[in-house]
Amino acid sequence: VRPGDCASDSGWSDCKNDRERSELSQQKPRENPGSSHWYGWSIYFPIDYITVAPTKVALGQFHQTDAHPVWMFQETSGGYFLDDQVTGYTRRYHELISENDLRGKWHRVEVHVRWTNNGDGFFKVWVNGEEKFNYSGPTMAKNDVYFKYGLYRTFVSRYEQAHKKPIPAQVVYFSNVLRASSRDGLKRPSIR
Repeated sequence: VRPGDCASDSGWSDCKNDRERSELSQQKPRENPGSSHWYGWSIYFPIDYITVAPTKVALGQFHQTDAHPVWMFQETSGGYFLDDQVTGYTRRYHELISENDLRGKWHRVEVHVRWTNNGDGFFKVWVNGEEKFNYSGPTMAKNDVYFKYGLYRTFVSRYEQAHKKPIPAQVVYFSNVLRASSRDGLKRPSIR
């Protein structure tokens, strides 16, 4: 994402709301209460990746139609974190990858979730094969959920005010972004 990369539509403008993004978004099907799926992606932070704190950088999010995101994957001040926002605000951050391990290598993220707005849901996250998060309870608030990934920066002006210079471009690579009904469905055959 580069300075000035803003999306807009008839009711929203990133630039007017202190945001920038370069994201791809799941279209159909959307996830409804009672459905269960696996999601997986590989993510690579280059060695020269620049942290832009105090600007918040989302690198993946499960969002609801016409409502708030419920789960966000973020890099805020070093490291890769899961932000639990099921209730409409940040309840807690969970470190998935430390700042020391973040750059210069590929990381594989896998998520297994049962979407529900009552207590019989779950949201589990593995990074590089190691379980990092295991939650039981509501996983969505009210609407259908869809996955978005890329770079989404909020409160861009915070960086510019804190550092007295324009926010720099950021580059992150994604590969093998998949949705499946089983964990085996996330495995891609190797190319020979």
